[in-house]
Amino acid sequence: MKKLSLLLFTSILLNCNGNAQQKNDAETTYKITKTEAEWKAQLSDLQYYVLREAGTERPFTSPLNKNEESGIYVCAACETPLFKSEHKFDSGTGWPSFDREIKGNVAFSTDYDLGYARTEEHCATCGGHLGHVFNDGPKNTTGKRHCINGAALEFVKSE
Repeated sequence: MKKLSLLLFTSILLNCNGNAQQKNDAETTYKITKTEAEWKAQLSDLQYYVLREAGTERPFTSPLNKNEESGIYVCAACETPLFKSEHKFDSGTGWPSFDREIKGNVAFSTDYDLGYARTEEHCATCGGHLGHVFNDGPKNTTGKRHCINGAALEFVKSE
């Protein structure tokens, strides 16, 4: 019984999220920084919730989910180009999905908000939360699915 109790205690201890596992955006410096009041004045309530509070929009609510036009998807907060339309695909999840990012414009961190590790994506210029990347994307390309909140994006149509 003592061994079982010790094993259970050790298992719980190892699965708890310690401070070392938590992302610390306060230490990251971005090219574009604003006060929370400035972000609130610039962004819609939904954009602020997603980009600044790492929220998630409801699935199937973004008009960008079904957008099939050619162009570039940019950060809604700072207009940094993040994804190309040619890399967009319909994942069936209800959020705009891409098989790759524009290199250097998307930053990654580890998110434990659901109790397990996920790769979170941020705009590398302003730090805005975009979504998460998973390894269940198209096998014929990168195998990645960048699951992105439409509220974090603006679409710039090609001319």
